[in-house]
Amino acid sequence: MVRFRKFYERVVNQTNAKDAGKLATFGVECTYLPDPPEDFDEFEFRTALGDITVVIMVTVEMGKIKRLLFSAADPEDPDMTRSLTEAQLETLLAEKGDRLAAFFEYITQA
Repeated sequence: MVRFRKFYERVVNQTNAKDAGKLATFGVECTYLPDPPEDFDEFEFRTALGDITVVIMVTVEMGKIKRLLFSAADPEDPDMTRSLTEAQLETLLAEKGDRLAAFFEYITQA
């Protein structure tokens, strides 16, 4: 997770965050985009990891990233999430870490 710290304090570019075509190239889809975001808000993205739907919560304050959270959507109720296990997180970072870094780079471009 250290590899994503450089994205903290960067501003989320709304246009890039909702560009479904470009996000698909990273294997990510935007599932919640506040428009406009409140002073403190969250963006939600999803990606697949095998049979797990990984929810990526990007918490922003005044438009700047303050926290990134990776969790697994409940297959019975996709609106409910649970923490990824350490093994799942390691697999996510090993298999998709570079693409996720490129995704974060893209959504924080000016």
